[in-house]
Amino acid sequence: MPLVAPAPQAPVQLLDPTGVRRRADQIDEPELAGYAQLVASVDAEQLRARYRDMAMVRRFDVEATALQRQGELALWASCTGQEAAQVGAGHGLAPQDHVFPTYREHGLAWVRGVDPVQVLQLYRGASHGGWDPADHAFHLYTLVIGAQLPHATGYAMGLQRDGLVGTGDRSRDSAVMACFGDGASSQGEVNEALSWAGVFSAPVVFFCQNNGWAISAPASRQSAAPLHLRAAGFGMPGVQVDGNDVLAVEAVIRAASDRARSGGGPTLVEAVTYRVNAHTTSDDAGRYRSREEEESWRPRDPLTRVEAHLRAIDCADEAFFDAVREESDELGARVRRGVREMPDPEPTSMFDHAYAAEHPLVASERAWLQTWLATEPEEAR
Repeated sequence: MPLVAPAPQAPVQLLDPTGVRRRADQIDEPELAGYAQLVASVDAEQLRARYRDMAMVRRFDVEATALQRQGELALWASCTGQEAAQVGAGHGLAPQDHVFPTYREHGLAWVRGVDPVQVLQLYRGASHGGWDPADHAFHLYTLVIGAQLPHATGYAMGLQRDGLVGTGDRSRDSAVMACFGDGASSQGEVNEALSWAGVFSAPVVFFCQNNGWAISAPASRQSAAPLHLRAAGFGMPGVQVDGNDVLAVEAVIRAASDRARSGGGPTLVEAVTYRVNAHTTSDDAGRYRSREEEESWRPRDPLTRVEAHLRAIDCADEAFFDAVREESDELGARVRRGVREMPDPEPTSMFDHAYAAEHPLVASERAWLQTWLATEPEEAR
């Protein structure tokens, strides 16, 4: 008899594209009702705050894209369309949880309190990072696809050994979130990290934002089965969630991180979302993606559905949305100003943090560059 893959369940969804919210007492399925209960305390005021977060992240993304087109940034990786996945995930974590991002986690950076101007230091080439990970429990962006997952798993295993997992102290127990995309799921490092985390019951939430495309490769060419179903092979639960539903993502991440902190082990979460813009500003999505596909995702926009819900329950008026737009415009102006005023780094500063201690090869390369800078004319540099 041929083997048959298990049938995927419908993604967890609590706020549908039309803005209708499902509450725990309206849901028959126990698991889905449990997720709804986890975010039952998210009232209209908090949902307005979630909307504001997403709107600010989108405005930042629009501004960064424009700055790259104007030659102010070397590159930009847009997150438009993925705001609910990232903002929801950020609010589903505890303050002491540590996040290992990719290079597109601008919404998570925002929720974690990272200044957007600091994020752009990397894309302008003014810094190798831009912020201190310890200040925000938010690691530096990782450009090497999948490399952050072994780091996250090792960090999580360190938390175990430091006695910061499963003690019952909710203010102390910690978890790790490891972010990656659907394309990274094909990387060896990702599968190795999943294997280690499963074997050692590491407190990791593996958060895959499946945005449909790994640059020009569609998800259907990357995996024959939904990505969250791979979790069983690594000995952990897998959950698929509507990545454009900020409430559902928050609930699923809250459940997975609570489980990790309590000593229950890792979880693989697949947030199904869509990359509205190109992979980066160096990419032309029109060469491999149809206009019809792009338009089909427009009604599922994460901001539109929260706005529809707030209007439907009469908890946000035009004054609120105007205020958010005004605040986002102020953010755009501050980001523009911050980037253009950003000082260029000293050329030799690239060697400063290569290693924790002095390294002979790095020292020799620094010396060579110093000599070259001192002897070569300005026009040759």
